[in-house]
This record gives sequence, structure tokens and C-alpha cells, in this order.
Amino acid sequence: MSEPFINKVAESGLISLDLAQYIPNNDIVVFDIKPYLFMELILKEKDFRASLAAIDWIKFENKIVGIYCSTDAIIPMWANMLIVANLVPYAKSIYFGDENKTRELVLLEEIQKLDASSFTDQRVVVKGCGDAPIGESAYIAITQKLRPVVKSIMYGEPCSTVPVYKKK
Repeated sequence: MSEPFINKVAESGLISLDLAQYIPNNDIVVFDIKPYLFMELILKEKDFRASLAAIDWIKFENKIVGIYCSTDAIIPMWANMLIVANLVPYAKSIYFGDENKTRELVLLEEIQKLDASSFTDQRVVVKGCGDAPIGESAYIAITQKLRPVVKSIMYGEPCSTVPVYKKK
């Protein structure tokens, strides 16, 4: 007679935390300044303002927007501010960066909102692999967030973890 299968991982009391769950489902779009520059390199204020006035900003409604310039042009700070002033009535949120940087900033913001008290005295495994790319800054942020309250932090999968922190 064979022994019954016992799932020791399920019985271990480990909490698996997948940071990908904190990446928002909202559309992330980028506003590239490059097409609004003279010869895609020089910002001429009058032309820039006219170009922005011609944009149908409604297409950014309820979107997470990253502002960046895909060329090595020198962009004055007021230009970014002018774009944001136009986006505010429509966009859900606005960041400075390309799509990857914007996604990273949103994830860091979501980690900061996380209620760490729900992890008090728990053994937490921060998932290390997945389909969504998670940058180093997110792992740093979650470790800072959890360390004061958890019993232990591990990295990886519940069946194969790397110990990171253990309360003494």
C-alpha cells in the first residue's frame, strides 16, 4: 500500500508574494516628446505649444502615462510641466520615464501602499520568477517594507528558496 501524498509546501505556512500582482492592469502609454521637436532635436517654444494644442488629449483618459524623449535633445523642465498640465484632466497618473521606467515607478508606488501589518510574524517567500519583468528596485522596496514585521523573508519559490532575513 502506498503512502498518501503530503504537500509539505502547502503545510509549511509560507506566504508566497508575487510582485507581479501589484503591476496595474491599466494601460500604460508613453508620451514621446521627440515628434514635437524641430528636426526631432530642438524645442522651439511657439511650435511646441502649437503642437500640444493640436493633440486630442482624450486618448489619454484613464491611462497611466510616462513622459520621455527618445532622442538626445535637451528638454527644458517647463516643457514636461506643460505636457503634464494638458494630461492632468485625462490621465489616471503621470510619471517621467519610458514604458519600463513608468511600470517600475507604478510598481514601487503600489508596494509603498501595501499594508505590511497583514504579514506580521509570517514567513514570506517573494516570488522570483514570472512572466512579468520585475526590476531590482521592487525587490529592494518589498524587503524594506516587510523586514520590520515578518518572521522571515525568502526569495524564490516555496519549493526552493533562498533565505534573505530571519528574525532573531
